[in-house]
Amino acid sequence: MLKPVIPRPKVPHRLSKDYSPLIQQILSSRGITEDQELIQNLDQLTDPFLMKGMRKAVDRLISAKAKQEKIVIMGDFDADGATSTALLMRAFQDFGFQQVSFFVPDRFTFGYGLSERAVEAVYRQQPPGLLITVDNGISSIDGVAKANALGLDVIVTDHHLPAETLPDALAIVNPNQPGCTFPYKTLAGVGVAFHLLIALRQELKRAGEPQINLAQYLDLVALGTVADLVPLDFCNRILVSQGVKRIRAGKTREGIKQLLQVSKKDYRQVVSSDLSFSVAPKLNAAGRLEDMTQGIMLLLTDSDSFARDLASDLNQLNQERRHIESQMQEEAEAILAELEIDESSLPRGICLFHPDWHQGVVGLLASRLKEKYHRPVIIFAQDDSGNLKGSGRSISGIHLRDLLAEIDSKNSNMIKAFGGHAMAAGLTIHAESRVEFETAFIHVLASVSNDYFQANWLSDGAIKAKDFHLYTAKQIRDLIPWGQAMPEPLFDNEFILKDYRVVGEKHLKMKFASQENPNQLLDAIWFFYDPSSDLVSGQTYHCVYRLQVNNFRDNETLQLQIEQIVSVVQSNEKYE
Repeated sequence: MLKPVIPRPKVPHRLSKDYSPLIQQILSSRGITEDQELIQNLDQLTDPFLMKGMRKAVDRLISAKAKQEKIVIMGDFDADGATSTALLMRAFQDFGFQQVSFFVPDRFTFGYGLSERAVEAVYRQQPPGLLITVDNGISSIDGVAKANALGLDVIVTDHHLPAETLPDALAIVNPNQPGCTFPYKTLAGVGVAFHLLIALRQELKRAGEPQINLAQYLDLVALGTVADLVPLDFCNRILVSQGVKRIRAGKTREGIKQLLQVSKKDYRQVVSSDLSFSVAPKLNAAGRLEDMTQGIMLLLTDSDSFARDLASDLNQLNQERRHIESQMQEEAEAILAELEIDESSLPRGICLFHPDWHQGVVGLLASRLKEKYHRPVIIFAQDDSGNLKGSGRSISGIHLRDLLAEIDSKNSNMIKAFGGHAMAAGLTIHAESRVEFETAFIHVLASVSNDYFQANWLSDGAIKAKDFHLYTAKQIRDLIPWGQAMPEPLFDNEFILKDYRVVGEKHLKMKFASQENPNQLLDAIWFFYDPSSDLVSGQTYHCVYRLQVNNFRDNETLQLQIEQIVSVVQSNEKYE
């Protein structure tokens, strides 16, 4: 189905005239209206001690260092959790902590986060003096209580939205907890962990201890931040921009370099989307199908050969994940077909379950269906105890975690546990409650405006002939990190199709002429093109596209990446 093209509104700004009108329009329409907001230096980061609980956490860490207590970092099974775990492991060791280890609970065995069973498993191995969670813990009421009962101190570092009741931890560092004055609420788990390190370094400096360069870890911070799809606000843009610069300069750990290589990406040309779409899925594959220990070891090793082997293993796991996901998507489409649901009769939300679906892949399936149908989607799989584990993805304007909270408040005992963000959330329900939950899910969406359910292209407008230049594409590429809440610029123009051919069976290479300057020829690529498109050379087409820097054998050229083509009823015979 073709999506309508909606122009982004023009927004007043005070951007310098050093930026072209095109760049000014792109930035201002995304809320960047002053030059100051484009400064992406580390000295622009906010005081970490504005985070509630930071002082307690740092004081406890300094005490642990003085006594050389055993510390266990309680990780998580996704890329944000893996990078957070590796970050604290490397930094604590560099700070001089001598007894630091990590534990990532197998979610199929222990459940999510700092569960009671996970605490017991850590305690049995060798009781630590201090447990530190990364990218989890804010909902671990029972797990923290169990740790307290065993005499273990717990520092929770997390970024997920809290429930009304918080765990009784020694310290909670989470910008989203009530009473926290830290202004940037969108940090990923790895961003919260990085701010803990900034605060710790400040205190150790006051004590006269040698300083370490925290910038060396920014490749991990950038990867975890873009992988978790958090909004790229001012703070996150600094972290990602600085991390990407280090990767491009070759100042990255072997694991990330090898993941880029197996993804056929040149680290010297890396952009944020390479991390989110090429590197993160391979890292996540470990946590989805097995456990994340392998991924964390990849981020910790300094051996290029070991990193190469681990990256190859993760690449194979990712291929297996893609096969499982493809099969699950076929089954999901079959379920929708049996229900006689198509794009014209879709409910406002989609809830699906199949007894054979893999717990580790349900989130990806939810994301695929959300993209296709532009509806909030929750996909359920069965766990070993007979409960249903759900993973959901939402669309802009519909806060999924708040939606689950509303369902929970109106239907006691239906949801056993839930948590997450606006765009992604997870939950556990009793198997017998599935139909009841689906009814409640559709019901709470009934009050949402119809406007949110219409997918469209938000366009930055038409590009003038003078701006079809490699310099413009490179300027856009390097302007800021593009990602969540900072979408890569998208344009729409009418072009005259000069030539086209199929490449790689699924893609279309094209050559267009600019209407403004018919002598100006532009190369274009349409990935996974619509084979039903009846393209004719010489015809004028309205194209939705992105400006890309195409790098082939170290030769950079301008290329249009086509997203959608709409035929314009007009013949241009003189150009045939």
